[in-house]
Amino acid sequence: MARSYNSPAAPGRRRAGRTGDRSVVLGELDVTDPRTAAGVHQVGRRSYAVEAELIGFDGIPALTETLEEMQARPLRWLGAVTPDGRIAAFVAWQHLPGEDGIDGIDIDRVCVDPQWFRRGLARRLLGRLLAELAPGGKALVSTGADNRPAISLYDRLGFTRVGTVQPVPGLLMAEFRLTREPEPSPRAAGSPHRHRPGR
Repeated sequence: MARSYNSPAAPGRRRAGRTGDRSVVLGELDVTDPRTAAGVHQVGRRSYAVEAELIGFDGIPALTETLEEMQARPLRWLGAVTPDGRIAAFVAWQHLPGEDGIDGIDIDRVCVDPQWFRRGLARRLLGRLLAELAPGGKALVSTGADNRPAISLYDRLGFTRVGTVQPVPGLLMAEFRLTREPEPSPRAAGSPHRHRPGR
């Protein structure tokens, strides 16, 4: 399964504020809402532009993905939203059927707006996802093999590097896996609240 390129941080960027900034609120995002979808799309474009520079590859699919294509993807979205309703960062994932009898998730993308780099938002979002929204089973994620900040983040979160693939000539992708106890009864917590920034 092809996964997007995750770019939670980049070296050399100035800090816009204190690490672990608590001025943002984490919540699930509803990308059927036009304003929310536009915000997610813009943050993704800005984040992936930095990723492209970092790994020396400008063919990242999300850089040319249209808003409609993004909305059509079968993903759930968790965002970090500022007090004035802007999206500062997000993660997107989808449920994996029980391969080898173990359910899990595929983390499709991890994006932070460059203005919000180095505040711990990617770690907070992934922490919430792995602890509360998908607390069991396996989690898969991939990133450019030269994206050292992302690789370091996944290492700190307990992921194990399981391989390197070359989906297109000149691009190496590092693949990671986190295996935990199988998730208890699916969707036991009920339907999630969807956040619409600015509403």
